[in-house]
Amino acid sequence: MSAPTDGPWLDDAAGRLIRPYTVSGGRTRPTTAMDLLTLVMSTGTAPQAYLGPEHAEALGLCQGPTSVAEVAACLRLPATVTKVLLSDLMDCGAITARPPDSFHNPTDRFLLEAVLDGLRRQL
Repeated sequence: MSAPTDGPWLDDAAGRLIRPYTVSGGRTRPTTAMDLLTLVMSTGTAPQAYLGPEHAEALGLCQGPTSVAEVAACLRLPATVTKVLLSDLMDCGAITARPPDSFHNPTDRFLLEAVLDGLRRQL
């Protein structure tokens, strides 16, 4: 089976054709600490080594500041696997990461209501 050049490896009937942890080489820990709200963004530097189609897709999602959670959702991969892919991209200088701009209080009512509204829209 040849690797597709774009999109996740999905089949309508079978679902994902490869196991999620296969794309991270079985690794479950990123080399860089980040949480789901960490914002990642492309630096414009191309990775020197071939990293795989999921890395390329993740990099494409990072054209503007994007949260780790958003990247994971778009890739349809577990957050842990996504963090490993993003840390690989950080290690080669292809992306940068920073904490979210206005996340000073995790119990902020406005933030919690915005998250709840977003979840409701997905249902």
